[in-house]
Amino acid sequence: MSEIAEHGESALFRNADYILVFMWLVFVAGPLNHRSTPKKTVCPHPGFYAGMCVKCGQKLDDESGVAFGYIHKNLRLANDEVARLRNKDLKNLLRNRKLYLVLDLDHTLLNSARLSEITVEEGYLKGQRDALPADTDKNTLLKEANNLFEMYIYTMGERPYALEMAKLLDPGDIYFNSRIIAQGDCTQRHRKGLDVVLGQESAVVILDDTEAFKEEQSYRTHQVWGKHKGNLILMERYHFFASSCKHFGFNCKSLSELKSDESETEGALATTREDNLEDRDVRQVLKNVRKEVLKDCTVVFSRVFPTNFPAKHHALWKMAEELGAKCSIELNPSVTHVVSTDAGTYKSRWAVQEKRYLVHPRWIEAANYMWRKQPEENFPVSRPKNK
Repeated sequence: MSEIAEHGESALFRNADYILVFMWLVFVAGPLNHRSTPKKTVCPHPGFYAGMCVKCGQKLDDESGVAFGYIHKNLRLANDEVARLRNKDLKNLLRNRKLYLVLDLDHTLLNSARLSEITVEEGYLKGQRDALPADTDKNTLLKEANNLFEMYIYTMGERPYALEMAKLLDPGDIYFNSRIIAQGDCTQRHRKGLDVVLGQESAVVILDDTEAFKEEQSYRTHQVWGKHKGNLILMERYHFFASSCKHFGFNCKSLSELKSDESETEGALATTREDNLEDRDVRQVLKNVRKEVLKDCTVVFSRVFPTNFPAKHHALWKMAEELGAKCSIELNPSVTHVVSTDAGTYKSRWAVQEKRYLVHPRWIEAANYMWRKQPEENFPVSRPKNK
């Protein structure tokens, strides 16, 4: 149980009025004592509410520390106080055999669409406006995760949108409480950071579908979780609606048009629930788990990288190594897989002749998203149509 819950009224997470908030901060930071003391001490100013120190009451224009506006407006905590709260909360959390789970919204937990974007084949959904595909009534992820984690929502969307989606996902306010972080809470533009999460970084698992994105105007690439890649489990984007598929360039029937949904037992969300991360640094645990996915594979690439491009610097090569595969430039007897986009190349024909696996690059990408080695027969390679 978190430190906030230990203090009974838990004023911050219930968004109480100014008096209750101030009382909670006094209990956390240390009781105010207006009686005379034999020795005067200097207040460390552990935090501020509306510019006033929560311990001594002094009014200061101090912008140091971190703002926690999603807990309560105008709340700012000093770095030392944040560290103290994290250390204490971690001990309480591990005592209850829990860790922290930070969840993205769009394309991770849910997929949304405007009513005007609904196709004819999706018309049956108009009478189910409040029934989300990823709602807890239809997906047990949140219920099961609640037994293992203290959960946060962290989205680059605006706060009103985040709050409405949280109400649909968690109508009973059981899973997230006030732990809903939106774009305005970020301390860096275009980036998410764990500095606004009251949890030790070594105990935080992140589920997000976006690792990086390219800014439309400047074409600059931004690493969304740049400082916390070791905590990140990258999810395959969840496309339920046809408008979402179209936006991302998929020319296929959407899940909603097929009246289907992602599998609860085989999807990426299900895979992430299986590993015991307690009492260890989750970053190292996740790294070790990934190394097991393709550990017995030796991979050679054919017609995958641009001409004269250093193979070892390509994202697919690095991805394969992170999954535990050995990558090679040349064919040799230890090669188990040839990854190619053209079945007619020399290396591809060698794979067929030597009875090795010939797979499309999507085989590696699928293993990366699913955290499991995927059936090779599901990723065949064909000759280009112009050949």
